[in-house]
Parts: sequence; C-alpha cells; structure tokens
Amino acid sequence: MKTILKTDKAPSAIGPYSQGIDLGNMLFLSGQIPIDPEKGDIVATDIEGQTKQVLNNIKAILESAGCTLDDVVKTTVFLKDIDDFAKMNAVYGTYFTEGNYPARSAIQVAAIPKDALLEIEVIAVRNK
Repeated sequence: MKTILKTDKAPSAIGPYSQGIDLGNMLFLSGQIPIDPEKGDIVATDIEGQTKQVLNNIKAILESAGCTLDDVVKTTVFLKDIDDFAKMNAVYGTYFTEGNYPARSAIQVAAIPKDALLEIEVIAVRNK
C-alpha cells in the first residue's frame, strides 16, 4: 500500500509531487533542496550550510515515517558546482553512521530550483 509522506518539519512540496512515498518496506523521498521549513526559503548561502539543511529536511521526512538516516540505502546528490563536492562530502559524512554509508551518486547539473547549490534524493528500506 502506498502512503504519502508529509511533515511540516521539512519544506512543503512546491509542485505536483510529495515529500516522499512509503511503500511499507521502502521509502522514496523526493529531492530536497535547502529550504528552511520555518522560513520557507533558502537561508544558508554556502555549500556546508545548504548541505546541513538538506540533510535535516531528509531526516525529518524519514522520521515522520519512523525511519532514520541509517535506513537510507541510496542517495543521489545533484551539485550546482562539482568543485563543492569535498565541502559537501565533509558535512554529508557527519550525518551517516560510519560503516553504514548508503550507496551514492554525485553529479553536477546545470541548475537546481531556487538557485540552490545542491539537491539530494534518497531511497530507504525500513528494517523492522
């Protein structure tokens, strides 16, 4: 059964999509950009701050479904500038448990909504 994920602790969808979909044992989260859910806009101006906000948004959506970042099995990181990879990676690594890192792809893209510096999408598996 498909359940739509929605929490006010992460930004609302800004188009015809859901924050995420829960299929029971698998969760598919829409790409998150660094919108602060309380302010409704991007606050951080550097890649480190934007990475933290994106991962906090992802964490909030996962928690709304009873999951954690340890349940993430795959991430895709879209970077506006691949030269930001090392700085993004330094922050990203602090959010996941060492030895339980998800598979990941990271690519540079031409543009990201709201001129964000990155967007991250995840797939998680609920381990009951």
